[in-house]
Amino acid sequence: MLTALAVSGLVAFTSPKTGCGTYTKTQYPIVLAHGAAGFDSLFGILDYWFGIPEDLAAGGAKVYVTEVSQFNTPEVRGEQLIAQLEQIRAITGKPRVNLIGHSQGGLDVRYVAAVRPDLVASVTTIGAPHQGTQVADYLDANFANTLGTVIGLLSGSSNPQDAIAGIRSLTSAQVAEFNASYPQGLPATPCAAGNALVNGIRYYSWTGTGVLTNSADLFDGALGVASLFASEANDGLVGRCSAHLGQVIRDDYLYNHLDEVNQITALVSPFEANPLVVFRNHANRLKNAGL
Repeated sequence: MLTALAVSGLVAFTSPKTGCGTYTKTQYPIVLAHGAAGFDSLFGILDYWFGIPEDLAAGGAKVYVTEVSQFNTPEVRGEQLIAQLEQIRAITGKPRVNLIGHSQGGLDVRYVAAVRPDLVASVTTIGAPHQGTQVADYLDANFANTLGTVIGLLSGSSNPQDAIAGIRSLTSAQVAEFNASYPQGLPATPCAAGNALVNGIRYYSWTGTGVLTNSADLFDGALGVASLFASEANDGLVGRCSAHLGQVIRDDYLYNHLDEVNQITALVSPFEANPLVVFRNHANRLKNAGL
């Protein structure tokens, strides 16, 4: 049986010492960072990382789920994340963590690794717009502040929302400026891999290029419409090449943007590796790297 422990906005997942496996038992805690419009738990029943923390913990990992502003810049969200990492370090006694960020969370964790490398053992990004997203280039932010506030209320978040800044920070132009300040792990040429080791920190990434992956998932249609903004293969929101960072594990999973975190409620493609397995294997990769 897994134990979830809420600590100052964090949710920790651990497995009892007796009888637990060691396949995902990394040296440093795994910390999950959500994307734009994300949350730790909605209504207290729908977790952003659906089933992922529990599955990793069952294999021996210590997993922390963080929550930052639903809509804001990577710098603002990153500073909120740093405060939570300081708490995790105090709780666990471990000097560093393995950061995993989905979507905009990938930019947040890059920021953290750049400004506080002492806190970070590895950075993994999933479906993250490292070159921006064409959806954000066109997106009208008129209702986004309201949406961010509503999601914040439903998830219990009181973090400040700034939808205009948050969405603009994901445009191609703004991400180019972000990359100039925080280039660690980025490819030198489009669609290549980046440096896998920078300042003692390991960098990894993966993404999907599926859009309509499960007919039972009502959100697939919305992602199908959003995918029309992109000029390359994409997961519905983020282009394949834009998601490249460090060691590219894979860039063509049959996942859309929500499938990447096992949403909605595990309604993913039956013809692709289950997201839980992908996360589990990556934790083992981190373990074998001494992380």
